[in-house]
Amino acid sequence: MTSNETPPAASCPGGGDDAFHPDLTRPAGPVPALRARLHHIRADALDGGTAQTEGMRRFAAISGGAVGSERIWMGQTHVSPRTASSNHHHGASETAIHVVAGNPEFVFLDDSSGSPEEIRIRTAPGDYVFVPPFVPHREENPSPDTEAVVVIARSTQEAIVVNLPELYVLDKEQQTD
Repeated sequence: MTSNETPPAASCPGGGDDAFHPDLTRPAGPVPALRARLHHIRADALDGGTAQTEGMRRFAAISGGAVGSERIWMGQTHVSPRTASSNHHHGASETAIHVVAGNPEFVFLDDSSGSPEEIRIRTAPGDYVFVPPFVPHREENPSPDTEAVVVIARSTQEAIVVNLPELYVLDKEQQTD
């Protein structure tokens, strides 16, 4: 067997290809080489050649180009002390954020009270934040001396970043996409 071939499915009790999910079977046809093995991305090998927003640095770890992912992007974002990113959104991507270091603040506009109000989510290491598709926001790092670092997972293969001149509230049509 060559390194690009997929090994035959192991025989699992109860049938199927997976002992934990016996009703699931492997898709028919050849598996692309990038999708036939696990990938290890070292911390010092993250890719800075991804979509950027002023005031922050994004580094890709898991992407279509790097590992052949089709439905997820994952990486890190770093925001220097006393820095705010530009306003932006991530298109149709759902974004999950895990705070690793620092105390970044996530800022967006909410109009659930009838008039737009700036909301500031203050976080700490270990916290999580969810950003729905198309929601304009920015990250801020108010610390005078500590870099803020977060791990990001997105529901799209690559990082979608749409930089904006200002924050705004999504209209009702945009919220029901």
